[in-house]
Amino acid sequence: MRKHVKQLVGLGAGVVAVSTGVITALSASTAPEPQATAATLTQVTDFGANPGDIQMYLYVPADVAPRPGILVAMHGCNGTATAFHQDTEFASLADRYGFVVIYPQAGKSANGLSNCFDVWSDDALRHDGGSDPASIVSMVNHVVRRHNGDARRVFATGFSSGAMETVNLLATHPDVFTAGAPFAGVPFGCLGPPGCGDRTPRHWGDLVRGAYPGYTGPRPRLMAWHGTTDDVLNFSMLRKQVDQWTDVWETSQIPTSTTTVQRNWTKRVYGTGQIEAWTITDAGHDLPHKGMAVHAIRFFGLDATPPAAAPQSRP
Repeated sequence: MRKHVKQLVGLGAGVVAVSTGVITALSASTAPEPQATAATLTQVTDFGANPGDIQMYLYVPADVAPRPGILVAMHGCNGTATAFHQDTEFASLADRYGFVVIYPQAGKSANGLSNCFDVWSDDALRHDGGSDPASIVSMVNHVVRRHNGDARRVFATGFSSGAMETVNLLATHPDVFTAGAPFAGVPFGCLGPPGCGDRTPRHWGDLVRGAYPGYTGPRPRLMAWHGTTDDVLNFSMLRKQVDQWTDVWETSQIPTSTTTVQRNWTKRVYGTGQIEAWTITDAGHDLPHKGMAVHAIRFFGLDATPPAAAPQSRP
């Protein structure tokens, strides 16, 4: 597997402290383009505005749906789009259910980190601000135009740095993304000042609301996964994500159900299903494990035709 991300990052100039005394890591053009070949990962070089200067790889299954859902799947720091495609089950699930997968490839970040998605700059933390989030939205728009993608069914997932960008996209572009499944991530705004320390749920929620002031549309749903022995991004990050998104959805921080899905996998559901938190006992910074991706696809509704109805947010 690809997950060897243990690059330590500090909170100073362009770096982040994740918990007290612990430094953790981030683990529209119409010109001709290379067409994505069915069942082949293909690079698309001309997909539109690209302020983050990142690369786009696209997987279109052989039996693609007439109006396919779109999944953005993002690697961790030091990772690659091609490895994330090979080492995860999202492409095989796309083969089964007919959705399209975008695999963005991060480049060298402005703060010197290697292949980490930007989730700390001012541009990345606000709606239509620019940087990597704007590039990824361009990729989504490209698939909607060129592959008849369903703009109502756009989802994000990723590991470590890709998990952080997943949450970042849900906060900054709730008008684009319907739901997200971060594997070993952090709450939105964690990498900006004052960092990832303890905050109230309301404070965490305010960071999301502040990313797109005036937005009153539906909010994305969240399915967060974390290992209890993660030594790169502490397990406490899962609780902080729950605090943040239950506040955004105005639901209780107390789960409505708790289920042992299989040995060492515990699922907690909040509200009427808007938020799920998956605790993986004894797992480190090495998600997703085999069999996890299918749960994310079900949460998104990408396994259903027509798509499963999602709970609606309060206005």
